Amino acid sequence: MSDAQETPIDIRALLPHRYPFLFVDAFVSQEGDTFECRKNVSHGEPFFQGHFPQEPVMPGVLILEALAQAAGVGLAVREGWHRRPRGDAPIGYLAGVDNAKFKRKVVPGDVLRLTGTITLFRRRLCRVAARALVGEEVAAEAELSFVFADQP
Repeated sequence: MSDAQETPIDIRALLPHRYPFLFVDAFVSQEGDTFECRKNVSHGEPFFQGHFPQEPVMPGVLILEALAQAAGVGLAVREGWHRRPRGDAPIGYLAGVDNAKFKRKVVPGDVLRLTGTITLFRRRLCRVAARALVGEEVAAEAELSFVFADQP
């Protein structure tokens, strides 16, 4: 999927997150149940001030959050929610993280490819097999579970 042409999708219309907690920069592609988004990791990220000042490393929990947000975008595109009026798409709440593994540090200058496959979506319960890659190298992977609800 890395050769896919980027498709314009308004990420902020699909996710409730905003700076400094929005970790998806772009939607790249969607093919069936498989999606890819992108996060450009820059020196200006606020978490690098304390993690760690002498050797900046993106916290693993924030990589998982980026994967969760990308999964929300991927599901929204698959389900056509991106065509609804802003704020009309259901909101996903992370309900579980299983089998998380961190295999490579993510540092300023890296481009995270946030990929996943939706393995279950029924009655607003969703499960995604997700991977964060830098190039073709796996940085992190996990099985994520979500519950979706209508926005208030």
